[in-house]
Amino acid sequence: MMNGRERILAVLNRKTPDRIPYDLGGTDCSSVHVIPYKKLRQALSLPVTEPVVCGCLAQLIAANDADVMGALGCDAEGLFFGSQRTKIWHTPFGVDLRVPDLFRVEDRPDGSSLVRNADGKITAERAATSYYFDPVGTPLAGVSSARELDQFEALFERWDYPVVCDESLEELAERARRQYRSTSRAVVALWRMHYLQAGQILRGYEQFFVDLMTDESLATAVLEKLHVAYVRRLERFLGAFGDALDIVFLTDDLGTQQAGLISPELYRRMIYPWMADIVGRIKKAGKKVVMHSCGAVAEFIPFLIEMGVDAVNPVQVAAAGMNPRELVRRFGNDIAFWGGGCDTQHALNAGDPETVRRDVRRRLEEFGPRAHLVFTQVHNIQFDVVPANILAMRDEFRRIAGA
Repeated sequence: MMNGRERILAVLNRKTPDRIPYDLGGTDCSSVHVIPYKKLRQALSLPVTEPVVCGCLAQLIAANDADVMGALGCDAEGLFFGSQRTKIWHTPFGVDLRVPDLFRVEDRPDGSSLVRNADGKITAERAATSYYFDPVGTPLAGVSSARELDQFEALFERWDYPVVCDESLEELAERARRQYRSTSRAVVALWRMHYLQAGQILRGYEQFFVDLMTDESLATAVLEKLHVAYVRRLERFLGAFGDALDIVFLTDDLGTQQAGLISPELYRRMIYPWMADIVGRIKKAGKKVVMHSCGAVAEFIPFLIEMGVDAVNPVQVAAAGMNPRELVRRFGNDIAFWGGGCDTQHALNAGDPETVRRDVRRRLEEFGPRAHLVFTQVHNIQFDVVPANILAMRDEFRRIAGA
């Protein structure tokens, strides 16, 4: 009988494991929002411990506790960035969260929240009716030439490495080693390192699309600055972590619900070379790579295969061209699938658990026996999902997969 690490790595090597591995919380794109996470502990008859440790401050997802992973039968666990100094945020939506001390969050009288940086500038906001943070501001919106980027070296150096996380590299690596020694699950390092999405946030979504089409020199300069910082960080991380991780999780959203955000030709010319270099460096270090990209991304999967990506996440089954049966037929020999086990848009948030069970049966049938699959839902479990539906998804998967 395989353990979780062996099971996950077998799938990523496109071998046949003893059963389909199960993930819930192994990545920051397959986790549980802090609101249902608190309720899930109760449903699992586990002590309700607060504050909940927040794994991703933008998405407000929980970092799974060990007893939750054990109760759910998880085969993977995430290695989140962390902080030595923390505090409790008494959120307006009723869940106490443990967050980094440098997370400068302010709650407004209307129930909304904002986040400021060390200079007092607002960098993120959460509306009163929302359960997530949106970024505020586009740091490079006023840049008009590549020469001007040199004044933003510190911004590039820390991009995708949360400024509120005060652990030194040595402290982070030591925590990673302790985590790796303490578990038989596959450990997934959540390092992001995205290019298209970073350009959109730095320059503004619309403006970066314009840059890619009409100002290639500026777009390339932005991407090159990111790449230099990413490579420098990657080499430090890989050297410090050594064998204390199995998988590196990268992200770069390429799709909308109906189509790609950019054409495959533009992706090949402007984005692919940078990401392919990052993937190649990780693979050379002997680690597996899982790439997250939401939406209708089937036309980009050949690029991921060519790079050496081992699995694509999340398999957004409701998006155009993302039917699992067709994806397995076209790409199943060359890449694994991490997700797509239950549709979060139309099933997991349904009013009754039977809808969830029915969708799990459908998705497993669509993937079929040829798929190299890590079972998890499509992206994170949202704030309004009830624990009964989460457990219905797990239980139906177990019934079919023999877990």
